[in-house]
Amino acid sequence: MEPVLKVTDLSKSFSRAGKNEFFAVDHVSFAVMPGEILGIVGESGSGKSTIAKLITRQIDATAGKIEIDGQDITWLNGRQMIPVYAKIQMVFQSPKGSFDPRRTLGDGICESLRNQGVPKAEREAMARSLLEQCGLPGDFLERYPHQVSGGQCQRAAIARALMCDPKILIFDEATSALDVTVQKQIMELLQMLQQKNHLSYLFICHNLALVQQFCDNVIVLYDGKIVEQGRPDEVILHPKSEYAKRLVEAVF
Repeated sequence: MEPVLKVTDLSKSFSRAGKNEFFAVDHVSFAVMPGEILGIVGESGSGKSTIAKLITRQIDATAGKIEIDGQDITWLNGRQMIPVYAKIQMVFQSPKGSFDPRRTLGDGICESLRNQGVPKAEREAMARSLLEQCGLPGDFLERYPHQVSGGQCQRAAIARALMCDPKILIFDEATSALDVTVQKQIMELLQMLQQKNHLSYLFICHNLALVQQFCDNVIVLYDGKIVEQGRPDEVILHPKSEYAKRLVEAVF
């Protein structure tokens, strides 16, 4: 099998006033296979979210290569990315912040298909079906972000990500803003959707216990570099790098 996502020697540097250039992501390489859930863990500032922004082309890489389903997307932008976004979607940390407060949830969920010229009745029927799969009534299409809870809004965000039938979803701390009970419900939903649709996930998270339960493999980032990777039980129960040992000790 070929990877759904392959990252090779990916780097991103930034310049700071009066200081030397620093690397937020430093020669990172990994692959996500079909149906795999890959976790990325590390403290704040380790480069986790920068990797997500690079893969989804929100920012340009300094060096390296990003491939989605075998296609090199490293330097694509604008309209060139439209067919790529049919394969890869992202769910953000702040569910309400990811929707336009002036528009209904339905407007946000249907936007990708509206841009593709799919008729209104067809895209709304798909959106209602996906909302129901995500545990929400179809009439939530008519609600605004401020009219729903954080957990409900995140379910709507997941439905939005699924509208174009992607191969891989990126979750950037997508459960950290939710309380423990709602977080558990969202994780159960993600597991069900992953198994049903044979999706691949890139799961960026600081919660090691959650990663251990949910992910097939895990990468530990420190200062923009991969310092450890492997099965979650191996990395968490038998960490080899000093940083991974400190990270595990701080949590457990």
